[in-house]
Amino acid sequence: MELKRVVVTGFGAITPIGNNAQEYWENLVKGVSGAAPITLFDSTNFKTKFACEVKNFNPLDHFEKKEAKKMDRNTQLGVVAAREAVSHSRIIEDQVDKNRVGVIWGSGIGGLETFETEVLGWAKSEGIPRFNPFFIPKMIADITPGHISMEYGFHGPNYTTVSACASSANALIDAKMLLQLGKADVIVCGGSEAAVTASGMGGFNSMMALSTRNDDYKTASRPFDKDRDGFVLGEGAGCIILEEYEHAKKRGATIYAELAGGGLSADAYHMTAPHPEGLGAYLVMKNCLEDAGLTPDEVDHINMHGTSTPLGDIAESNAIARLLGEHAFDIQINSTKSMTGHLLGAAGVIEAIAALGTILHGIVPPTINHFTDDENIDSRLDFTFNHAVKKDVKIAMSNTFGFGGHNACVLFKKL
Repeated sequence: MELKRVVVTGFGAITPIGNNAQEYWENLVKGVSGAAPITLFDSTNFKTKFACEVKNFNPLDHFEKKEAKKMDRNTQLGVVAAREAVSHSRIIEDQVDKNRVGVIWGSGIGGLETFETEVLGWAKSEGIPRFNPFFIPKMIADITPGHISMEYGFHGPNYTTVSACASSANALIDAKMLLQLGKADVIVCGGSEAAVTASGMGGFNSMMALSTRNDDYKTASRPFDKDRDGFVLGEGAGCIILEEYEHAKKRGATIYAELAGGGLSADAYHMTAPHPEGLGAYLVMKNCLEDAGLTPDEVDHINMHGTSTPLGDIAESNAIARLLGEHAFDIQINSTKSMTGHLLGAAGVIEAIAALGTILHGIVPPTINHFTDDENIDSRLDFTFNHAVKKDVKIAMSNTFGFGGHNACVLFKKL
């Protein structure tokens, strides 16, 4: 059986540095930091008092009040990103067969704000079980693709992928495989996360995973810098419209790139720490290249997972050097988490959109907030520190790794 080709025909984003895909891209290139003091809850007693929140987001600008009350912030952000992507792709105007349009969505946690609010409310009620009837359908991780399908009447494959911070990258890869097998013509895929809550921040703080640079929060996300002290929690959503190539051509769609490769692997090492030799990272990139039928020397750019954690940045850097050999020192690599923070389950898709941007615009966004080289990271690697670089990118990869050792890598190819 010959596998079908899969292409990108639309995308949308709502992030800490831009409330649509265009704003997001422009601020990536400018090197804008999305970090700011937390406004979503009172962080006075928390170790970390800042995060990368979505700015100026009012649900009532996007939803009727009654409708907004039925959605967790995670779902609200996801639906907004999906609307932009669907509009961008023109699949509604072109009257595609909705029975052949699916929605596959990733979220690492789901409706954390709803869960927290309802459980704390119960705790204050002296044990009387007064729960909101929308508690469960607002909280469950799979409700976002449900809302997207209901809004448009999409009857194709519909589910959520959950693999911690790799969730939305897994969604892209699942969508790719279903389209290759002819199980759908179009799949709306991506991910969302809204974990900037008391329990979200408190939980990650207790793991000592977050930066506590409260006196200099704008530069707190410092991937590959010697003085990095953890990641900055972010929130937001991204969406990419994937479509079978011949179907896209037939309707005259604008094709932005081909999703040529998808790789998966497991560290099989530790609950939260990466494999010290970057084994899982090496394998997932190797698997992705093999899926695309490409060799390491054809790669032009890698958007790294690069969370700004002491162990993760070293392991991933070593994996890239091992996979690409001398070619690793000739390409631009970066971590856009230096600007957006870490969007957990939504990280994979918004970083995939950033990788797509390098192909479409011939610019690699910077890794900002670099001050001091880490002697444990090969200085020959070009992390695109502090300034964007113009580069003709034909092949761009994006890495996303999650707690539990889940690794995903996607590869986009210029047509």
